Amino acid sequence: MWLKPTIIVLFIGILASLAYSAFFLLMDKGKSDRTRKALGVRVILAILLLACVTYGLWTGDLNLNAPWQR
Repeated sequence: MWLKPTIIVLFIGILASLAYSAFFLLMDKGKSDRTRKALGVRVILAILLLACVTYGLWTGDLNLNAPWQR
């Protein structure tokens, strides 16, 4: 029950972090490390997203319904 909203929130967080890092890259022009920090947050969120998806597939909370698997 909690897994799908968590995955959605993590995905939105990844997109927001990517947008912030692009904004910092364009505005700072390499004079600060905010771009690196925002991309670091994105990597952490991506690892958490992969962990949630792996956990969901392992426990059976998520399943694959791809048409080529039938």
